[in-house]
Amino acid sequence: MADETKTAPLTHLAIIMDGNRRWAKERGLLTSQGHLAGYERLKEMGDWCLARGIKVFTVFAFSTENWKRADDEVGFLMDLLERALTEELAQFHGKGVRMKILGQRQGLRPSILRAIDNAEEKTKNNTRATFCICLNYGGRQEIVDAYKKLMERGVSADQINEAAIQSAMYWPDMPDPDLIVRTSGEERLSGFLLWVSAYSEFYWCQKHWPDFDEAELDQALAVYSQRKRRFGGG
Repeated sequence: MADETKTAPLTHLAIIMDGNRRWAKERGLLTSQGHLAGYERLKEMGDWCLARGIKVFTVFAFSTENWKRADDEVGFLMDLLERALTEELAQFHGKGVRMKILGQRQGLRPSILRAIDNAEEKTKNNTRATFCICLNYGGRQEIVDAYKKLMERGVSADQINEAAIQSAMYWPDMPDPDLIVRTSGEERLSGFLLWVSAYSEFYWCQKHWPDFDEAELDQALAVYSQRKRRFGGG
C-alpha cells in the first residue's frame, strides 16, 4: 500500500470485476480458484479505497444473468458472497463502513437473505464510507422494479419524473458513480447501474480482476482527474 493517504478526486467508484475465470484458465487453475483470488483482491481494494478517501465503493458481484452459469460455480459464488456478509462483517463494521446490498431477493438462499439484513442493520449508522454490493442485480430490472413500486404507490403518469423514479430505486440516495472501472479488457456496462451512470466516466482496464493492483487503481484515479466533466453543459 502507498506510504501516504491520498485524497480521492471522486466520491463514488464503481467496479465491474471481470476476468476471474480467464485468470484461472491462463494459470491452469480451477474456476473456483479464480473466484477466490478475486475475492481476496476485493478485500484489498476496499482498504485502498478507504486510504484514498473514497466515500462510496460499489461492485458488481453477481448479475441476474449469472444464474445461467454451472450450478457448482453459482454455488461457490454464493458461498463467497455469504462469507463476505458474515465472516468479514466485523471488519467492515470496525472500520466504520456501512454496507448496502442491491438487487432482487428472489432466488437467494435464506441464509444469504438473513446475512444481508443483518449486515445492513448492523452497519447502518457507520459514516466513514459505504460498501455497496450489487447481488442478483440487473440494471434494467431495477428500473422495472422502480416503475412497479410507483404503480403500487398509486403514482399517476403525470406525476412520474426523474425524481419520482429515483425515489423508487433500490438505493434512492445512491450518489451517481463518478468513475466506473471494468477489468479484463471488456468495454461495456452489462446492465450495471444503468439509471445512475448517465454521466459517469469510464476506465477500461486490460488486467483481469485478480491482477488489478494498487498501482492500477492510482492510474484509474489519475486518468479520471484529467477528465473534464461538463454534464451536458458544453
